[in-house]
Amino acid sequence: MYPPHLVAPMKAELVNVGFQELLTPSDVDNFIDNQKGTALVVINSVCGCAAGTCRPGVRLALQRAEVKPEHLVTVFAGVDTDATQQLRSYIPFPPSSPAIAIFKDGEIAHFIERHHIEGRSAEMIATHLVAAFDEICAEA
Repeated sequence: MYPPHLVAPMKAELVNVGFQELLTPSDVDNFIDNQKGTALVVINSVCGCAAGTCRPGVRLALQRAEVKPEHLVTVFAGVDTDATQQLRSYIPFPPSSPAIAIFKDGEIAHFIERHHIEGRSAEMIATHLVAAFDEICAEA
């Protein structure tokens, strides 16, 4: 578990662009159970690829995209551990952080694992996300 003061700026990078934090398992369940339309879900992390490419790539995608998810939510691995674990129960992939998911009507529609984030630039992640938004969110 990381100290709250250490991760506050890392959380703020997403919260400041409109992400809602899911802090408890019930927050996650309520979100998934009531989620209509499309949602971008970021499993945030303290690692270098989260700081260097994941969060910047997500922010860049949201700036550039003409079609965007209707909801933006995040959990923080290693901090909001119970909420992160609960969110992962809805994702049929091995645990990964950072990670980025797009949900549609409470079901996972797209997932970007850590190994698809590591070694890629924020620009590449943004381009990938904008294409996914165009495909998934335009149908909503």
